[in-house]
Amino acid sequence: MRTLALAAAALTLFALPAAAQTPEPPIPAAPGAMSVEKSTIGDLLENPGSKAVLEKDFPKLVSYPGLDQIKGMTLRDIEPYPEAELTQAKLATIQADLDAAAKQP
Repeated sequence: MRTLALAAAALTLFALPAAAQTPEPPIPAAPGAMSVEKSTIGDLLENPGSKAVLEKDFPKLVSYPGLDQIKGMTLRDIEPYPEAELTQAKLATIQADLDAAAKQP
């Protein structure tokens, strides 16, 4: 019984930091650029410049079989899902490329 109580206590201690994680800081977009924080995936795919960025930086998304179901979400919204394989660094890279695409004529 004591072993079970210790195991439960250990699980509680290890679970607390994960539950208390702070969200990643937002990634700002350049003026006029699409945003990983605010633009929906559907909007990103409808715009030729941002669609090209996604095809280059995140091709897995473009070919995702359930794409229609997530078009109303942002890239930040899908970041917590492990199958998205998105990190803060990956989102920053995508945002930098979206910023550059917005400057293209």
